[in-house]
Amino acid sequence: MNQLNRIKGALADTGRTGKWLAEQLEKDPVTVSKWCTNSPQPNLQTLYKIAELLNLDIRELLVPKRIIQSED
Repeated sequence: MNQLNRIKGALADTGRTGKWLAEQLEKDPVTVSKWCTNSPQPNLQTLYKIAELLNLDIRELLVPKRIIQSED
C-alpha cells in the first residue's frame, strides 16, 4: 500500500494525538487511526480542516510523489 498522507507524522510533529484530532473533527477515533495508517484517505475538505487544526500548510500532510512522464 502506498503512503499518500502523513497525518500520523504531522500529529507527532505538533504534539497532538489521533484521539484529539477525532474529537476536533467529530469523527470516530477508529476512522482517524485508519487515516494515520493510510488505509482509507480523508477527502480534501477534511484534509484541509486537519491542516487548519494543526496550523500547517495542507501540502505538509501529503507525501510528495513526482510523476515522470515518458516522451513518446
